[in-house]
Amino acid sequence: MRVAVLGAGVIGVTTAWYLAREGHDVTVVERNAEPARGTSFANAGLVAPGHSLTWASPKAPRVLLRSLFLPDQALRLRLRADPRMWAWCFRFLRNCTAKRARINTLRKLALCVYSQRELRTLVAETGLRYDGLRHGLLYLYRDAASLERGVAAMAVLRDEGGQRMEVVDAARAAEIEPALGAGGAARIAGGIYCPDDESGDARAFTEALAALCQDRAGVRFRYNETVLGAEVEGDRVHAMVTDHGRVEADAFVLALGTHSPTLGRKLGLRLPVYPVKGYSVTIPVEGHNGAPDVGGVDENNLVAWCRMGDRFRLTATAEFAGFDTSHRPSDFAAMLRVGRELFPEAGNWGQPSYWAGLRPMTPEGTPILGRGRHRNLWINTGHGHMGWTMACGSAHITADLIAGRRPAVSTDGMMYCAAG
Repeated sequence: MRVAVLGAGVIGVTTAWYLAREGHDVTVVERNAEPARGTSFANAGLVAPGHSLTWASPKAPRVLLRSLFLPDQALRLRLRADPRMWAWCFRFLRNCTAKRARINTLRKLALCVYSQRELRTLVAETGLRYDGLRHGLLYLYRDAASLERGVAAMAVLRDEGGQRMEVVDAARAAEIEPALGAGGAARIAGGIYCPDDESGDARAFTEALAALCQDRAGVRFRYNETVLGAEVEGDRVHAMVTDHGRVEADAFVLALGTHSPTLGRKLGLRLPVYPVKGYSVTIPVEGHNGAPDVGGVDENNLVAWCRMGDRFRLTATAEFAGFDTSHRPSDFAAMLRVGRELFPEAGNWGQPSYWAGLRPMTPEGTPILGRGRHRNLWINTGHGHMGWTMACGSAHITADLIAGRRPAVSTDGMMYCAAG
């Protein structure tokens, strides 16, 4: 069967791989000149089932309200005259109950665990290299009170989700990651160590997998081509219309990340996906001996870190700012301060490389999968800040659904009919 995958981020490329592996004739359409030039370009790099807590929680409304008045918050709401933002926020607030947070977290965790297993299988089969590190991840807390709250919040992942976790004091954290040293350890009360979590460069992974798709599976990539609309007859899509012509196929997969709702509306889809801006800064290691091999998150400042070969990356902030990807050096000051506090010898702090990108978030924190309004249109979008973690699992699920198979993991709450 001919399948056209729309989007060449980590979601679209993994989807193309799983479909081509089953013998489908796959074409990928991408607006950029290369794969992984959107959300996947410079994300946190954490493959983190142990950090699957949904953002929509009972404490989230207070955090968002505070962000309207305090500009240095890690979670920022910038009110805009955008009806889609207001609709998304209303749905997000509806999910900010203890009951909904538990349900969404466990659904998110199940997909993340399955997807990590698929990632490891894919890497074992292909030998793909992407600066992956499997040393677990550390989630650090600056004081005893926040550590206690963190342990309580993550208990659902351990007790109901079966995630292995170790609550550690500062000394044990420095033993797990010696790069913390005495200075970094002195700034924390302790943390939670998830030995099964890992890290890696999502862009390097996506680029390498795209090359394998072409070389081994015959997947065609049509770069610098933007999908504008579709030719529809009855309950089927016959072709996608792009700025370079038409793309005909027997089936189509919508994997356009933050751009999915735009095309979706033209196809009668209501996709509750909104862009949430994130920032990252990458510095060269350049022979420094203080870059950590164990990635993680400073939970009090919501700054994530990850080593990627000869680079060290910091990521922070979730900002509701529409499709704005602009940034200034001052936007990165807080995360750079945190990075230098914890890992002063991580790399050359004088040569930062800045980036800002958009995460395609759903209010629930889980992606939207399944069939759209048309019989041959499938959806794989809305993975938010966990797209790298969820990619392989979501791709396999999509291939299963197209083949008429029951996926190996529950898709409750993620199918379009439930989310639309």
